[in-house]
Amino acid sequence: MEWNITNGRPVYVQLVEQLELALVNGTFPPGSKVPPVRELAADAGVNPNTMQRALQELETRGLLQAQRTAGRTVTADADVLQQLRRKRAVALAQTFLHQMQALGLDRAETEELLRQTAEEE
Repeated sequence: MEWNITNGRPVYVQLVEQLELALVNGTFPPGSKVPPVRELAADAGVNPNTMQRALQELETRGLLQAQRTAGRTVTADADVLQQLRRKRAVALAQTFLHQMQALGLDRAETEELLRQTAEEE
C-alpha cells in the first residue's frame, strides 16, 4: 500500500482516510486479515501509536474487527463497505461540482465535459 502523508492535517485523520480507501478498493478485501500495527506504521513512516489510533477509529466505525490473539480483520459485511464507498464517491462528486461552479461552468457544461472526458479515456 502506498501512503501519502502531508503537513497541515492530523496524521491519524490522513491514515484513516487512506485505510478507508484501501478497504473500499479491495486492497484489504472483506474478511481479510490486516497487517500488524507495527508493519503498517513502518510502511507509512509514522509512529505505531498514531497508526493504532487510526485502526481503533476504523474499529469504532465497524470497518475493522479486532480478534483477540489474531490481530484485526476487515469486516465481512459487504453492505458496510458499499456504504463507505458510496459516501466517499458522493464527497468526491460534491467537491468536483463545487470546483466546476467556481470555474463558471453550469450543470449542462459540466455533464458534457464529463461525457467527453469519459469517451476519451
